[in-house]
Amino acid sequence: MLRIILVVLLVAGLALAGQAQPDTVKVGAYIISVHDINFREKEFTARFWLWFVYDNPDFDFAKQLDIPNAKGIDPPEIIVDSLNGKAWAIMKMKCVMKENWNVADFPFDQQHLTIQIENTLFDNSSLIFLPDTAGSRYDEQEAIDGWKIKNFHVHQKTNDYHTGFGDPRPERALQNFSAFVIEMDIERDAFGLFMKIFIGMYIAFAIAAISFTPHPSELEPRFGLPVGGLFAAVGNKYIIDSLLPESSSFTLVDTLHTLTFLAIFSTLVVSSITLRLHDLKKNDVAVRVNRIGSRLVIGLYLIANLVFVFLAWR
Repeated sequence: MLRIILVVLLVAGLALAGQAQPDTVKVGAYIISVHDINFREKEFTARFWLWFVYDNPDFDFAKQLDIPNAKGIDPPEIIVDSLNGKAWAIMKMKCVMKENWNVADFPFDQQHLTIQIENTLFDNSSLIFLPDTAGSRYDEQEAIDGWKIKNFHVHQKTNDYHTGFGDPRPERALQNFSAFVIEMDIERDAFGLFMKIFIGMYIAFAIAAISFTPHPSELEPRFGLPVGGLFAAVGNKYIIDSLLPESSSFTLVDTLHTLTFLAIFSTLVVSSITLRLHDLKKNDVAVRVNRIGSRLVIGLYLIANLVFVFLAWR
């Protein structure tokens, strides 16, 4: 009986030994800078160092490196050396990365950036990345201007490709590649930017609100000022929209401008009512309606703006 058990264990050990284990590659990254953030084109540029420490001489990351979520990759600067008997490759990278920006709360937005690194030739049956979590960092002084980096981390994941890339064998219909992933969140102190991009809109509303001050009988300023303010608000909306990607959702920019359009329209409605009352010789009623209407329009506009800005900032 003991002899049978020993034979079974020997056969099992030989079977396990016969299964090739994937080589591990220790990989890390140091972010030099993230810049040229372009919401309209849905991209940003990243410069960073990568390093690989491995045993297998068939690995050539200078030729086999891929970044699947990059728009473009500049030819890297490469340093090849050895470290404790292992190959050691260091690469200085510059890439234009694709990014689907979330601009719902712009300019109080927080963005999540991802960079994925793969080997184009060896799948995860031959190569597994081992992240150098201790050595992976970013330049805290120069990494990104106008933003703060939070939750920076690196990890390994598996990317699945449901294709044989031309290989007709059924077992190759699904291929899995190990990926080294760099992730970070970025946010900014946005109140200064908020005032820069929305000051024109608020001045446009202020111009429209001035129309409440003339007497209801003064036709030209009562209607001319809101119309001028409306054109200014529309122009401000077009300027901000030119900075942002197309979006089917209703963003903070859309919400605040819609409030402004409605508020300016409300000033015209109040002026129309008071003018009609004046024509009917009800001057006291016209003045009272103008006073109440102006307070309602201005008060509700300010409260609604504070609520929506606070919800986006929170």
